[in-house]
Order: sequence, then structure tokens, then C-alpha cells
Amino acid sequence: MTRSLIQTTGAAHTRIYSYGAARGEIAVPNEDLIGPINSSDEWIRQRTGIVTRARAVKETDAIDLATDAAREAIERSGVAASDVDAVIVATISNPKQSPSVSAIVADRVGANPAAAYDVNAACAGFAYGVAQADALIRAGIAKHVVVIGTEKLSDIVDPADRSISFLLGDGAGAVVVGPSDTPGIGPTVWGSDGSKADAVGMDYPLTDFRDGVAPWPTLRQEGPTVFRWAVWEMVKVARQALEAAGVEASDLAAFVPHQANMRIIDEFAKQLKLPDTVVVGRDIETTGNTSAASIPLATHRLLEEHPELSGGLALQIGFGAGLVFGAQVVVLP
Repeated sequence: MTRSLIQTTGAAHTRIYSYGAARGEIAVPNEDLIGPINSSDEWIRQRTGIVTRARAVKETDAIDLATDAAREAIERSGVAASDVDAVIVATISNPKQSPSVSAIVADRVGANPAAAYDVNAACAGFAYGVAQADALIRAGIAKHVVVIGTEKLSDIVDPADRSISFLLGDGAGAVVVGPSDTPGIGPTVWGSDGSKADAVGMDYPLTDFRDGVAPWPTLRQEGPTVFRWAVWEMVKVARQALEAAGVEASDLAAFVPHQANMRIIDEFAKQLKLPDTVVVGRDIETTGNTSAASIPLATHRLLEEHPELSGGLALQIGFGAGLVFGAQVVVLP
């Protein structure tokens, strides 16, 4: 007789318990960057909405930023670090290909021997991580999961590149996800369009740098292509996430898109026809574009500045390199 396998089941619902944040130690104003790109403070402000961006000192890496953000999120959650079952880190700036950022962070914060793995989905990485945390908990594989988006993009920027260099900042945002009596994380709408992979990403493989045939690889983008895709295609994804969650734009307390560009954020809000009651995350003005870290950083700031948002609904949507995307509606802690 064939013995039946046991399959686990977990909590019916999940929610985000808390947010944590860490930003680079240095505030870098536009004036410090305009020389190599032959530009001006006014041009950068009009084009991106950025006044200054956070960047880390040489001694700080993406692992350090992730650790600080995770510690704050765990402390605020009321969950003991030893009760964290999994750590998921979204990043494209791990200073090493291996080991994973997540394993190091899990050990540093006291979550050892939690399961740990990294996600490389660029600016959509945090949304991917939240989707996986939700699924792991409801499947009974984990009870509490820390999800972190962390980047030190200043390590992979060419100061003379006019396409993206002035956009990028350094930082990390983290959340603790756990079981809930009521639904706190809506269905995730996610996907990719690899046919446009050349629109934003690294300009050379590391092997070309190793072989001496290319300079240190840095991020580049085709600005007009990314802008059109983000505004027109990602609005469709945002609407799908609202529909999947069974809510309307007017039900939202906050809208937190990836902090790619202020013009994209403003056009996004306009296309969604958000009412004036919806608070829009615009952390990019003083933090810059921090890729996988941008959504949790922007949400953390909103909650600090608007504590009345607690318990309200927020639509979070990430999109970026490789033209990957992910969106979900969540209940704010």
C-alpha cells in the first residue's frame, strides 16, 4: 500500500506587521552631480523631481543597510527574531555573487537558522518578496517572514551617464509578514516583458570586465522607453491589482509606486484618477531611486509622517530592470 504524503497548510490570511528603514549616510544634492553630465540643478529637478539623494559611505554596503532596516522592522513587529522562519532579500547590488545577502542578514539579526534567499527582480523585487512571504505563510511553510529590499546603487553607477546616474540612491526597507485573522495582503499581479530587457539594466557582463574588454559594469536605461512602459502599461497592472483585491481607487488611503521618477509618479496618479484623499508616496525627492528598496522606504516615510494611515489600504507597485513588475494592495500596520 502506498503511503500518503503529508502536506502542510497554514494561516488563512496574512498581513504586514511593521516597516523598517535605513538610508545612506550622505545627502548628495544635485549640484554635486551636474559636472560630469553637463547639466544643472533645474534640469534634474524638472526631469526627475529629485532635490537630493541618499548615498552610503564607502564602508557601508547593501548588507549593512539591509541589517539595519530588518532590525527596526523586527523590533517594531513584536515578533522575536528567533521566531522569524524565513528572510527574503530583494537586491541587485549584493557586493558578492555568493553568499546571499539574506543568509548574512538572518544571522546578524538573530534569526539563524531561518531559511534565507535573495530575489533578483530589480525594482519589483520587494513586491515579489511580499508575494512569496504571503504564500509561504498560507502554505504553512513559515509563520513569520522578513522581506527586505536593499540597494547600494552608487556602487554600480557611472557619474558621467546622463540616462540614470543622477537618479540613484542607497537604502533599505524591510517588513515583517505574519498570520492574520483578516486579509491584509491582496492577490499579487506580477509578470515580466523580457523582450524589452535592453531598456534598463547593466551595460556589460562581469566576465567582460574580468577579461579586460569592458569597464566596470554600470546601470543604464533608455529613458523614453521606460517612461512610456511605466506610465501606460503599469497603470493597467495597478488596476488589475485593485480589481483582484476587490477594492477601488477611492478605497485607498495611500498609493506607493516604485520611486523611479516624480513625473512617472504624478502621471501614474493622474491615470488612476486617485481622489485627493489618497496620500501618494514621493520619497524620491530626497532619497532618490533605490530600486528594490524604494517601496518600503517610501511607505515607512508615509507612516512616519501620516500615522493616521495605519489600518488603511495601500496600493504598492514595483517595476524595473528586465521590465519585471509586481503589485498588491496591503493593509498598512
